[in-house]
Amino acid sequence: MKKLNVSCIQRFSTGDGPGIRTTVFLKGCNLKCPWCHNPENISPEPQMLEYRNANKIVSYGKMMTVKEVVSDIMEDIEFYRAGDGGVTLSGGEPMLQYEAVSELCSELHKNGVTVIIDTAGCVPWENFVSVIDSADIFYYDYKTADDDAYKNICGGDKSLVLSNLCSLLSNKKSVHVRIPLIPGFNMSESDCENICADLLSAGAEYVDLLPFHRMGSSKYEALGLDYAYKKTTPPNAKTLTYIKNIYGKYFTVNIE
Repeated sequence: MKKLNVSCIQRFSTGDGPGIRTTVFLKGCNLKCPWCHNPENISPEPQMLEYRNANKIVSYGKMMTVKEVVSDIMEDIEFYRAGDGGVTLSGGEPMLQYEAVSELCSELHKNGVTVIIDTAGCVPWENFVSVIDSADIFYYDYKTADDDAYKNICGGDKSLVLSNLCSLLSNKKSVHVRIPLIPGFNMSESDCENICADLLSAGAEYVDLLPFHRMGSSKYEALGLDYAYKKTTPPNAKTLTYIKNIYGKYFTVNIE
């Protein structure tokens, strides 16, 4: 049985999909988004976060077999059944561990547990092929329509992200396109219109907008890292309404 590089397993999660869920955070990401609110999941190596003000040290990262992860998850099976919940695989980038993720999805389905994969989509399409029949829903981050910005700031290939989104939608998969709203990066009118054009070309119908927040700030400090967005102000209600109206011309829109 394959192993997963697990950062942590968060039980009774209500912010990573419908119902009561268990979120399995997987360690390792191939992007370098400077606003990331889970910096402890970027490196694949085990890490210790030292919260000095709270006099607390928390460790992240250990190898677990699929069987071990399933055993942990199944302790809460009654909660999933009672509230249409399930499991969300997040990160980091779960699709970097696609072989073990595919095995995990299959084992969970045998036990009647549904699975959401939360991905940025910047991996070879072959990675998706291995899980396309075993994942129930994909939460799919789409950060920008600007190829250069995606490459230079996020460290990835936007054309690959768009191509994979097109393929998932053409395969009739349930895909929730999620757009992080990052001040100074993708919130201008032209930024929004260009993203809309990309998503329309892919056949998307629904968009979730994720306003920037600074709730990961303490993690950067605990890791001894500088947080580039520590002084950035989250978008206000007027700005969010303006952006929602742009996307609302083309899609059904939800702001989380």
